[in-house]
Amino acid sequence: MSAGVSLFLLELSMFFACFNECLSSLPDHRKGYMLADRATDAFLPKITPNAAPQPFLPLLAPSPLSPFKTSTSPKLSGLCMLNFTAAQSLISITSIDCWTAFAPLLANVICCPQLHATLVILVGQSSKETGVLALNRTLAKPCLSDIEQVLTGQGAGENLKHICSIHPSNLTEASCPVKHVNEFENTINTSELLASCEKIDPVKECCDQVCQGAISDAATRLALKASDPLSMDGAHVLPQHSTRVDDCKTVVLRWLASKLDPYQAKEVLRGLTNCNVNKVCPLVFPNMKHMANSCGNGISDQAACCDAMNSYVSHLQKQTLITNLQALDCATSLGLKLQKYNITKDVYSLCHISLKDFSLQVGNQASGCLLPSLPSDATLDKFSGISFICDLNDNIPAQWPSMSLIPASSCNKTVRIPALPAATNAQSGLYTEYVAVYLHAASLMAIAMLLQF
Repeated sequence: MSAGVSLFLLELSMFFACFNECLSSLPDHRKGYMLADRATDAFLPKITPNAAPQPFLPLLAPSPLSPFKTSTSPKLSGLCMLNFTAAQSLISITSIDCWTAFAPLLANVICCPQLHATLVILVGQSSKETGVLALNRTLAKPCLSDIEQVLTGQGAGENLKHICSIHPSNLTEASCPVKHVNEFENTINTSELLASCEKIDPVKECCDQVCQGAISDAATRLALKASDPLSMDGAHVLPQHSTRVDDCKTVVLRWLASKLDPYQAKEVLRGLTNCNVNKVCPLVFPNMKHMANSCGNGISDQAACCDAMNSYVSHLQKQTLITNLQALDCATSLGLKLQKYNITKDVYSLCHISLKDFSLQVGNQASGCLLPSLPSDATLDKFSGISFICDLNDNIPAQWPSMSLIPASSCNKTVRIPALPAATNAQSGLYTEYVAVYLHAASLMAIAMLLQF
C-alpha cells in the first residue's frame, strides 16, 4: 500500500510540473485567431467526418467534498444597455469555453471563436431595440468591461481581452460607414443574405463558401457607401478598403445575428469562424539548427536524428490544443521549414511522428489531444468538472510534404481523419482509466492557477 501511495504522489508531482510548464510556454493567440479571411495553405486537404464523437474527456474535476462554484455577482457599470439576461444561455456557454486556467489552452479553437461570436450576437440582438448595429465609442468601453465582469463571474478567465485580442472597437462599427438597420436593409439584398446564411453545413461551407461569399458581397456594398469610396480596380485596392470591408463584415454578421435566435446565430458564426481557424497552424516553431545538424545533408545517425526530432516536437507539445486539421497543416509547415534546412528525407516516417504529436499532450504516454475540426464547446458539470471532446488514440502518421503531391485545392480529399475524434474500441478503456488518475490532480492545479491569471 505504501509503495502504491508513493508512486501516486510521484506521478502527481510530475503532473503538476509538466502542466505548469505547458501553461508557461503558451504562444500569442492573438496571431492564431482572426475572424477575417486568412490565407489558405496550399497543402491543406479536405477532411470528411467519418466518426461519431466519443464521450467527453474530463480535464478538470472539482474536489469531491464540494461542488464547483459557477457564479458570483458581477459589478456592472450601469451604463451598458446590452441585454445580458436574454443571452444568459449564450454567456454560460462562453464562460465555460473560456474557463479560468484552461482559457489559454482552448483559446485558438474554442474560447476566442466563442467569445467573438458572443460579442456579435449581443450587439446584433440589441439592434432590434436600438435600430443600430454598433455601439457608440462612449458606451463600447463600459459594455466590454461589463461583458468581462459577467463572464468572469461565471468562471471565465480574467484576461480574455489579452488572450483573444478584444478591444472596445470590437463593439463599434469601426471604419464601416453603415451601422443603422434601415440603411443596411436598403443597401443590400437581405433576403438573399439570410437565405445563404440562416443555416450552414460546417463542412461544406468551408469549401463552397456560399454564406461567406454572401457576407463578402454585402460587406463590399456597405464599404462603398463611404463618403470617400476607395477604388476597387486591381492594384488600387488599398489596405484601407480591405480594412473597411472587414469591419463591414462584422456589421453584416450582427445583422444576421439579429434575425436568428442566439443559439442558431452561435452555430452559424462558429461554423464560419472554424473555416478560418482550420486553415492556419497556430504553433510557433522554435529554432531548427539542432535539427539541421542532426538530420541535414543525409542522415548518418538515425538515432541522433530522431532524438533531435523528438526533442523539437516536445517543445511544440507545450504550446496549445489544436484541431486535427490544424495538426495536418502544422505538419506540412514544419516539413517545409525543415526542407529549407536541407533535411530532405522523410523524418516523420523515420521517427514515427504522428499528427497528435503536434498538440498538447495528456499524461506521460503518447496521448496527444486533437480537438475536433468541427465547432465544439466545453461542458461543465458541477461535480464532474470541465470536459471537451478530445482524441487520445488516433495515431495518424504526419505527412512529409512533397512538391509533386501538392493538392490543387485545399478541399481535395487526400487524407481522411475523423472530424469528431473517436477512440479505438480496443484502447478506449485503457485511456479512460489512465486519464481518470489525474482528475483530482487537475482540480488542485486549477485552484492554484486561479491566483495567477
